[in-house]
Amino acid sequence: MSAGKPPAHGGQQLAQALHAQGVRCVYTLCGGHISPILVALRSLDIEVIDVRDEASAVYAADAAARLSGLPGVALVTAGPGVSNTLTALKNAQLAQSPLLLIGGAAPTALQGRGALQDIDQAPLVAPHVKGLRQIRVVAELAPAVAWAFRRAQQGVPGPVFLECPVDLLYDESTIRGWYAGAEARGSSLTARLQRWYLRRHASRLFAPRAGAELPLAAAPLPRAAERALRAAAKALRASRKPLLLIGSQALCNAAGAAAVAAAVDRLGLPVYLSGMARGLLGRAHPRQLLHQRRQALRESDCVLLAGLPCDFRLDYGKHVRHGATLIAVNRSSREARLNRRPDLAAIGDVGDFLIRLAAAHCGDHTAPEWLATLRQRDREREQAIAAEAAVSGSHVNPVALLRAIDQCASDKAIFVADGGDFVATAAYTLRPRQPLGWLDPGVFGTLGVGGGFAIAAASQRRDAQIWLIWGDGACAFSIAEMDTLARHGLPVIAVVGNDACWSQIAREQVKLLGDPVGTVLARSDYHQVAAGFGAVGLLIRKPEEVADGLAQAIRIAAGGRPVLVNVWLDRSEFREGSISM
Repeated sequence: MSAGKPPAHGGQQLAQALHAQGVRCVYTLCGGHISPILVALRSLDIEVIDVRDEASAVYAADAAARLSGLPGVALVTAGPGVSNTLTALKNAQLAQSPLLLIGGAAPTALQGRGALQDIDQAPLVAPHVKGLRQIRVVAELAPAVAWAFRRAQQGVPGPVFLECPVDLLYDESTIRGWYAGAEARGSSLTARLQRWYLRRHASRLFAPRAGAELPLAAAPLPRAAERALRAAAKALRASRKPLLLIGSQALCNAAGAAAVAAAVDRLGLPVYLSGMARGLLGRAHPRQLLHQRRQALRESDCVLLAGLPCDFRLDYGKHVRHGATLIAVNRSSREARLNRRPDLAAIGDVGDFLIRLAAAHCGDHTAPEWLATLRQRDREREQAIAAEAAVSGSHVNPVALLRAIDQCASDKAIFVADGGDFVATAAYTLRPRQPLGWLDPGVFGTLGVGGGFAIAAASQRRDAQIWLIWGDGACAFSIAEMDTLARHGLPVIAVVGNDACWSQIAREQVKLLGDPVGTVLARSDYHQVAAGFGAVGLLIRKPEEVADGLAQAIRIAAGGRPVLVNVWLDRSEFREGSISM
């Protein structure tokens, strides 16, 4: 089937609608309820990457959306296929990632009658998406896709769900044959009424729609009011100790990342980056700060929160000192005012606001002594980290390992973070190279995103070097996706920080409660598991093995194969007292 050929059945209609929206790759776990869609997608040369867990398909769609700025697409079968996606959907919702989940469903005439995998999916999914449609006739398929793409992107982005019953996806003659086979035999009134109902139902399924609905345009960019822009510029010009904090929302328009980075550079403000904004300014921008953010916030007289709410990460707003001018830029009015009411709220796209603000700000007004103070604190913290990395033990120091990865990763590296203590340490030591060079789950703190995120990063950015930084606890959630990476030729470098412990939890649990119950793991052979799935597995147990092991992993990935490096870590006190509530 070509993109211009009239579709023969609903699966082809839906595939053509996705193609019209620019979709070139989808993530799925196959099932009988969605087979016609998958076959039609491949006939349109849309890449179909099949994973080993439905959650991974949604995580992949989430990461694809973050990297491209366009909704990622996941397809799953009915019933447990849909229910298995809920954590991943909630993660995307809280991370404000636009994606489309297409779920199969039982035949329309058999729903509620005990059909295979038939459950009431809408109330299960509804709390975790920003839009939902249960499609009931074939003519609604293509318009529903256009609606979903617009809905996912408008305002605060998020996931959208389309439920597509299987009897909408095959050709009309096949479905009429199915229903004919289900008809009652005989001449009784009940039998005749059932035959009449099923034939009438089939006719309604395939009834043409009046008029042709074209794909909807992309959602318009929400822009903050001009008066808010002018007020923010005035406040920053009057400030002696301004501070800019940038969150993931600044990169909702992924294609505009370079323009946002240029605007931040022009603003000349000391800046902290978080979430997907990490890497926005490259590895070593002179005004980018990495450490002691809390102290800086308590001293700043004007704080601009660009796409970052006052949630637990800012101690519910208490990190910003009383009396400071607080400017909140956010697509969400609720998040802009969460826990602490700002002096100025600018509701609109964050990246667009920063670009406009740079034009209105009229130059660099940062007091050099303020920036010098902040940079000196950064240098002192870096010296302390270097001292931590120098501590030797029987196995590998986690800080030293991450610093080694940072040294050998390429200029096109993308870091995927999935874990607790090991990944939090990585946030202090790894330096994303460019915008969209860092992927973590987001505010939900979800473990298990690693496999799906890495699949998406490797499929979306074929020229990049993909590093999956995996805690040993987190990797068990999606290590089966090493099979997906191997089958699809996606050469990810996965590094498992194996300290045989859920360290993020154990550190405070043992201190406060005196018992490590539930936090102890084993020095499991994750490298052998990866090898069993068709990837290459490497083991590093000693500090002197790190350099050669990482170099070997890079060579293997450059040759087109995924590799997992299982690194035995020493316990570390690097993040003592860092628990969040």
